[in-house]
Amino acid sequence: MNDHPGAIVIVGAGQAALQAASSLREQGHAGALRIIGDEAGLPYSRPPLSKAWLAGMSDVDDLRLEEADWFAAVNVDLLAGERVVSIDRAARRLELASGTALGYDHLILATGARNRVSPFARAPLEGVVSLRTLADAVALKARLSVARRLVVIGAGFLGLEVASIAAACGCDVHVVESLERAMKRALSATMSAYVTARLERAGVRFTFDARVAQLRGAAGRVEALELVDGTLLPADLVLVATGVEPNCELGLECRLPVFNGFVVDARLRSADPAISAIGDCAAFPYGFDGGDLIRLESVQNAVDQARHVARTVFGASSCYDTTPIFWSELAGERLQIAGVARRLDGSVVRGDPRSGSFSVFRYRHDRLTGVESFNCPADHMLARRMLQRRVSPTREQAADSSCDLKALLAAQMA
Repeated sequence: MNDHPGAIVIVGAGQAALQAASSLREQGHAGALRIIGDEAGLPYSRPPLSKAWLAGMSDVDDLRLEEADWFAAVNVDLLAGERVVSIDRAARRLELASGTALGYDHLILATGARNRVSPFARAPLEGVVSLRTLADAVALKARLSVARRLVVIGAGFLGLEVASIAAACGCDVHVVESLERAMKRALSATMSAYVTARLERAGVRFTFDARVAQLRGAAGRVEALELVDGTLLPADLVLVATGVEPNCELGLECRLPVFNGFVVDARLRSADPAISAIGDCAAFPYGFDGGDLIRLESVQNAVDQARHVARTVFGASSCYDTTPIFWSELAGERLQIAGVARRLDGSVVRGDPRSGSFSVFRYRHDRLTGVESFNCPADHMLARRMLQRRVSPTREQAADSSCDLKALLAAQMA
């Protein structure tokens, strides 16, 4: 067995942190292992907060990543409701807000991300909400049960998921987006247009290329959203869903490189070899795109990076190189994405969008960079394998539904 640190501390208590702790024990780590999370209570899964849980298809117990007895069984010390305020890299010591100091041999930063500060936070109105934590979700769920008119600011994954659920509950829903189309940063124009049309059929209205001027209210409660062109959108509930930013203040405080996340190498190590970073807070070299730094907000990425870090603690020298995947539930249907395409990458449609089941293959020159699939899980699973193996069908092959891409993959791997 390779030499490995004795005491490992994981800052953050989300999916990445729990997977890292589990994988470290599976790898045989017998030393002290602590998880520090700033939310009270047991760690929970965030994606269902805007999907199944918000729709009433699961309860709070279903959100838990592990039960309390798991931590005792694997000898993991969970410090819930604690916050790390500083890192002394030279001494390898953390200081907590409570005044406690903890030493470490290796530190894993899994601090996640937070919602961007709302421009309306300075003069808060009742009925203006965001969604990131379980407490946020509980409050939003209660408000949706009585809301008549919801305005969502932001047409990204979270905003559209909530809009879809609210419309299904009979709420009048209007989505306002500053860009010219939905999910522009994540989807091709073709898939973006399809998703928009699908949600419109479900009762969601959209306004694109729109800037919010102000929120109007009476007696401290929101009543309408005003756009810069003077348009008034009545609302008794406003969800601000304008994206997130990584929690990297600890890196700035202890002079670790930070650039849209903790900067790490291909092994997910920071400039300090005793500190790694994983999940939503890590900016790592993306091996599928020439090694440019990228930060991904994906449960799959968080879990896979956690497993990778557990192996590197035991001396593995391999680079993190796993195809990223993303998914969303919209109007009761599933959107899945494999890989990361850039905005200017080309698009080829496979299948007939009118059928409600099709995919969009994205290309940079002749190289496959990503695949977006709507109600087409077979395409999604095949795309993951092709991207991982760096196999690129031609655009003509991708567009031809009669072309057996599975056989093509097998042939190129032979």
